Amino acid sequence: MALLVRPTRLLRSAIVLKPSTLLGLHKALNKQKYRVLFSPNRRRKPGPKGPSAQLIRAVVEMKQRNPNWGCPRIAQQIALAFQIQIDKDVVRRILAQRYRPGQDSGGSSWLTFLGHIKDSLWSMDLFRCESATLRTHWVLVIMDQYTRRIIGFGVHAGTVDGAALCRMFNRAIRGQYWMPKYLSSDNDPLYRFHQWQANLRILEVTEIKTIPYVPLSHPFVERLIGTLRREYLDHTLFWTTADLENQLLDFRTYFNNHRTHNSLEGRTLHTLSRPVANLQSFRWQPHCRALYQTPVAA
Repeated sequence: MALLVRPTRLLRSAIVLKPSTLLGLHKALNKQKYRVLFSPNRRRKPGPKGPSAQLIRAVVEMKQRNPNWGCPRIAQQIALAFQIQIDKDVVRRILAQRYRPGQDSGGSSWLTFLGHIKDSLWSMDLFRCESATLRTHWVLVIMDQYTRRIIGFGVHAGTVDGAALCRMFNRAIRGQYWMPKYLSSDNDPLYRFHQWQANLRILEVTEIKTIPYVPLSHPFVERLIGTLRREYLDHTLFWTTADLENQLLDFRTYFNNHRTHNSLEGRTLHTLSRPVANLQSFRWQPHCRALYQTPVAA
């Protein structure tokens, strides 16, 4: 442009058009180019399609019915119900665009090593919860450490002694046709009662003690208690001992048969033969008094 302009007018033109103005114009044209290039109104080349509308609707509805579930759990439940493999990041993007939460949503030890290689080891532990009337209830939970399956629960209101502990244990294992060879427990003084020791001798079960003051030596049942509190007991109230037992039995059915687990790569503990659901025709099955809902074939 300087060759086309006469020398007398070159100085005036340099005052009007500065280098910063030229660079600013180039930057604006550059932004406009990429804005038009990647505009959604522009016809794009064919590429991989995203999730279908039915799948998006199922993901959003599952999150609405189960607000406490995360993206990995929703992806696992979708794969379990519909036999459709969906990545957790896809679920996260769907929920980020479509889901609006409501206002109310809110190194291994020796014992771990034995639990992996031994199919005859149960773990047990006690925890406390309060009823709607603030009455203390003690819950004894027993799980199979090899399969992660919940064996049962024993509930007692009030102070626990040796006789009450035996009743809770017998209540938790009712319906079981076989007993394990080993039973792991912590160093609670309750397990020193002579009634409890006599009960184990009658059942021919050997008791394995964890390392004192090290919860990591009893990992599976401790995590199960935390899951039970976070996913169920913290979201509901109970009035009596019978009411608490019924709620725990409902959670056992849901945990063993319908809940997916990360350690099993999204499978359930019981591999039941269930029909594959269709995204265009399915129904929701409630669990734990409709606190959780999973899709099943209609």
